[in-house]
Amino acid sequence: MNWTAQALEGVGLITPHWIKDARGTFAELVREQALSDVLGYSVHFVQENESLSHFGVLRGLHYQRAPYAQAKLIRVLEGTVLDVAVDLRPKSATYGQHVAIELSAQSGQQLFIPKGFAHGFAVLSQTARVNYKVDAYYAPAHQGGIKFDCPTLAIDWRLPSQQWQVSKFDADLPALLDLKHDLQVAQNLKGTLSEHN
Repeated sequence: MNWTAQALEGVGLITPHWIKDARGTFAELVREQALSDVLGYSVHFVQENESLSHFGVLRGLHYQRAPYAQAKLIRVLEGTVLDVAVDLRPKSATYGQHVAIELSAQSGQQLFIPKGFAHGFAVLSQTARVNYKVDAYYAPAHQGGIKFDCPTLAIDWRLPSQQWQVSKFDADLPALLDLKHDLQVAQNLKGTLSEHN
């Protein structure tokens, strides 16, 4: 497993080592112990999700509040997406900053996003099938999010706005400045920051 640290602490790009021969290819995609060694703490995935989306679809930016905050491992099985992670850890020096990484089935790379981040993606290909492993179960009562076109974040989704396809739920999410004053979110994420940093 080849780990490339990103600009936000704890976020990393994983490039599997593919073995190729006349029969095809093989790679070990996830080894929890190797991931734990890199991070300095244990991660155990308990749920695996998959979505199929069309060109222009924007999903996110989503997160779950503690105690159901999720670390995620994102992989694209078909097509290409722009995958985005936003730092929501209140005491982090990079609070409110984001990383945007192009993930594709062709590259086979995976993005690890720790707890305390919001996540979303935009589909850049005709269709995209995205798989993500999480280390906490889906808990709808603890779900939160930030509006994808929040001016404070200023994310370049690499798509003209007239091509965006967004759910009503995502379109109605608050901006980061509104979220910043959500004391429940900030308080619930403090434990996440102290636990893993």
